[in-house]
Amino acid sequence: MLVLEDGRRFEGRAYGARGRTLGEAVFATGMTGYQETLTDPSYAGQIVMMTAPHIGNTGMNDEDMESARIWVAGFIVRDPSRVVSNFRSQRSLDDDLAEAGIVGISGIDTRAVTRHLRSAGAMRSGIFSGEDASLTAGEQLDLVRAAAEMTGRNLSGTVSTQEPYTLAAEGERVGSVAVLDLGVKTSTLRYLAQRGFDVHVVPQSITAEEVLAMAPDALFFSNGPGDPGASDRHVDLLRTTLRAGLPYFGICFGNQLLGRALGFGTYKLPFGHRGINQPVLDKATGRVEITSHNHGFAVDAPIEGVSDSSEGFGRVEVSHYDLNDNVVEGLNCLDIRAFSVQYHPESAAGPHDANYLFDRFRDMVLASKETEV
Repeated sequence: MLVLEDGRRFEGRAYGARGRTLGEAVFATGMTGYQETLTDPSYAGQIVMMTAPHIGNTGMNDEDMESARIWVAGFIVRDPSRVVSNFRSQRSLDDDLAEAGIVGISGIDTRAVTRHLRSAGAMRSGIFSGEDASLTAGEQLDLVRAAAEMTGRNLSGTVSTQEPYTLAAEGERVGSVAVLDLGVKTSTLRYLAQRGFDVHVVPQSITAEEVLAMAPDALFFSNGPGDPGASDRHVDLLRTTLRAGLPYFGICFGNQLLGRALGFGTYKLPFGHRGINQPVLDKATGRVEITSHNHGFAVDAPIEGVSDSSEGFGRVEVSHYDLNDNVVEGLNCLDIRAFSVQYHPESAAGPHDANYLFDRFRDMVLASKETEV
């Protein structure tokens, strides 16, 4: 049974592990890429529903994991594949969910649930199967309404590495980058290494002084789950490193934290952007990119013109925005070396239209090093 906090109930079949799970119900519109979705740490604390009706036919493998484990709180599908048919498959989706203890549900009208979430917004929810399915409707609803809301939650400590580690640069070395792991994806680290960076991944608990003591050539903030409004310490860290002149690139959560560091606010979207086909305009080129998204919060900044940072970082402009709803999808600082995007240029899954942003970051770091010389 899927139970939403407004009392709506949807009956289906148990899928994956049996038991009870609670989280924020959201929908992802990608036709493919369910493995990357499941293993993206940004989905921690969320019960993810796939809008594509047929899920699981390509199974699961070790190559497409975006982290070491499945992070979703629960999984909702309409028609799970009964047969795995792909030459790269190593396991079935159902088996991986069960082994990871991820409670799921199948056989429900995902289109009806999606329409409801679009009108009512993302909300707390629960999946109840096995013995927990025998709880009364009132007991299940009470559990859902007692669960934590996403607003105000700081989840970076849940998903971040506890120990630092390093990926060596591939090809000609450009420099070193300190990556603050707020829920970083494997593909992001790989793209940075391919651009010639020694990638030093550090825990989210690191201090600004410790970052500067590493003497990296640049700083990168990753994607991650939770409310950017609850990450004051990371905002302070970023302000300190920006004032020290460290070049910066941020993705997703890293875009929201740059926005806050510059003096902008953030807010929760009604139902978020989660999918691999979001049209975004790059204002610098006039090019429309089809991009991969996974965010429930956004930066509150004017999409036209140039603003002055209230924190003393000079001029700032919105560099990208979503053509569906005008949500801010990128920030560019004109007087310091810092920029960010809300979406995922590493794709995984999704189109590769925005891979050039990693090249832009490399070029910015090289220009910074030339200036120092």
